[in-house]
Amino acid sequence: DISLAFSLTGYIQACRGLMISAVCLGFFGAIFGLVGMKCTKVGGSDQTKAKIACLAGLNFILSGLCSMTSCSLYANRITSEFFDPSFVAQKYELGAALFIGWAGASLCIIGGIIFCFSIADNSNSARRGYAYNGATSVMSSRTKVHNSVPDKTPPKHFDKNAYV
Repeated sequence: DISLAFSLTGYIQACRGLMISAVCLGFFGAIFGLVGMKCTKVGGSDQTKAKIACLAGLNFILSGLCSMTSCSLYANRITSEFFDPSFVAQKYELGAALFIGWAGASLCIIGGIIFCFSIADNSNSARRGYAYNGATSVMSSRTKVHNSVPDKTPPKHFDKNAYV
């Protein structure tokens, strides 16, 4: 019934709008995040991908802020009604959905910050290469025989590595 949707109080409609905005921003942030990753072939050069990844981070931060605002607005209304002695209607308490909403909003904000700062390292300095010195190994008597002059004589000394 459409009249029921518009008959809700203003703060519930505001919370609904903020949550829908948070979901939409998070969806587009995920799409931009996939395009902005270095492992994908879509998106152009590394500088373009870095800008797209930063846009994804900003979308995640905005999504987290919308969700945090919505959960906090709803929780503020619940607590103010709960502690108001003149409020006679049904009183609600803070539930698991609000705590999950706060945790999800915090993770979105942290993830967005990580996305934004991940490009700062790549654009300022080139990656340093590390030299590979090779593996150090111990040569057994079998290795010495096979790597030396092939004279078709079997080795005279067998150790524990000769059969491995």
